[in-house]
Amino acid sequence: MRNNFSLVLNGFTGSGKTFLACALGKAACRQLYRVRYIRLPELLELRAEATLQGKGISKLVSKFSNYNLLILDEWLLQELSDDDVRFIFELTEKRYDCHSTLFCTQYKVSDWHTRLGGGTMADAILDRIVHKSIRIDTGNMNMREHFSTK
Repeated sequence: MRNNFSLVLNGFTGSGKTFLACALGKAACRQLYRVRYIRLPELLELRAEATLQGKGISKLVSKFSNYNLLILDEWLLQELSDDDVRFIFELTEKRYDCHSTLFCTQYKVSDWHTRLGGGTMADAILDRIVHKSIRIDTGNMNMREHFSTK
């Protein structure tokens, strides 16, 4: 976190991405870093509510840009609107080179451009994430099935 790198945890459903992300978040909390875990669909819902209530997106972006570590689970799991992509750009721009972001995703980074709608906005978002990132593949084993009692 001191280098403000991004961390990408990539793997199949049940491979332990969320578990590992939360463990890293707890470790950061123990070192007195400000940490926030949120699923991307929930964050985008907050964006939609802020827009409807007239509170403004900038306030929400500021709130989420101030955490030392922001854990975004279910990254790019759902289809994104143009407003969603613009919001993600604003957030990544504000966090870039200031704070660390952890992305939990089922999609390889090579698929992100398409999932972000392609074009220059997707290029800009990826530029702020990918070049200063550490990527960990959590594998294809479903840990829930592996450790379940039968």
